[in-house]
Amino acid sequence: MGAGNERRLSVKFARALVSSLASSLALALSLSACATGGGIEPAQRTAAPVEDRAPVTILISIDGFHPDYLTRGATPVLSRLAADGVQGVMRPSFPTKTFPNHYTLVTGLRPDRNGVVANKMEDPRRPGEVFTMASDDPFWWNEARPIWVDAEKAGVRTATMFWPGSNVAIGGTRAAQWPFTISGGTRPEDWQQFNQEVTGTQRVNAVIDWLRRPPAIRPKLVTLYFDTVDTAGHRFGPEAAETTRALRDVDAMIGALEDGLKSLGQPANLVIVSDHGMAATTTTRSIALDTVAAPDDYRLIEAGPYAAIEAKPGREAALEAKLLKPHAHMECWRKDQIPARFHYGRNPRVPAYLCLAETGWTVEATAPRTQFSGGAHGYDNTAPEMASLFVAHGPAFRRGATVTAFDNVDIHPLLAHLIGLPVEPRDGSLEALRPALAQPR
Repeated sequence: MGAGNERRLSVKFARALVSSLASSLALALSLSACATGGGIEPAQRTAAPVEDRAPVTILISIDGFHPDYLTRGATPVLSRLAADGVQGVMRPSFPTKTFPNHYTLVTGLRPDRNGVVANKMEDPRRPGEVFTMASDDPFWWNEARPIWVDAEKAGVRTATMFWPGSNVAIGGTRAAQWPFTISGGTRPEDWQQFNQEVTGTQRVNAVIDWLRRPPAIRPKLVTLYFDTVDTAGHRFGPEAAETTRALRDVDAMIGALEDGLKSLGQPANLVIVSDHGMAATTTTRSIALDTVAAPDDYRLIEAGPYAAIEAKPGREAALEAKLLKPHAHMECWRKDQIPARFHYGRNPRVPAYLCLAETGWTVEATAPRTQFSGGAHGYDNTAPEMASLFVAHGPAFRRGATVTAFDNVDIHPLLAHLIGLPVEPRDGSLEALRPALAQPR
């Protein structure tokens, strides 16, 4: 064989060898890809399982939100939820104050029975002490069990993003001496101490973070509280532009909550309420108590839409002679004479005398020294201005329904039903809200 032929054979052999090596390498890569799954087409991949989440119940309070606020065009999210779900007018309990009604909503007992009879109150068993909205001693709260106590004891995990009483160890006792250690009692598994500086966005994000947890530590009952509508209503009045802006802001927060729930694939039964409405007030509609009775005869515990009064020792007769007679724009009673429709006056914490102002008027300790206009609540719980919001939306509720007016003591049995607790008899019942349920039973 000549040299040229040898060279041609060598080149041919080299090419064959390279081709063989390339085929072997391709086969090896293919086998490796099959072993690791790297060569599987996207359509053939197995999708990660999507968690089938049970509905969570979220109780939302928008403090001071009157039902008519939905008609202002400032609440597209809330108005849609109302139209697509269930809506109605809810009657608050007397007195139409924040703490008494928030505790009523979660205990199913009116203030006279749940023990939180006012935002500021005294108890004859604790002379010299005064309950304020900062009080977390269980003594003041132990007369009733909020729903989160029963839920936790039944193994239903709860979480509260602010709610009056949720920071308290219900059923516990506080030591009389520093460091005032609290023994016993039940709180929600997760709770936040109220702070007005925590923004609406932070409150919503906290709720979404709770629901992002694994099922074993995820709450099934959540509360969420917004205070800005009430604050604006007090400062500027219910009709003010500032109050309408507050409505827009809180509506956006409800929208953010919806978005967060959707991102998690978390179905939710939303129960959206308020504790009371708001009435416009002004300096020209005020009553100076010191012009009605002699200040030496009484001690004023609380003033505003109503006055809570105790007689000074030995001055009862003198006080009653001035107080218990007809007055313009105000009516006064001994506690045992308070009209029965208020369901108020049996609890020892209710003061000896109560003077209730006509809606829109206020009872002041003395004549106001500066002009004011704004808003207030605490009036007759049947006054239209005091009406409360009720909107319910979610898989447990009917679509596009309206319920007749009902008392706020009926919210507790509704919540119990939603989270699977026994609906025990208290001041309310499930009957008023049974028509709101998608599957009444």
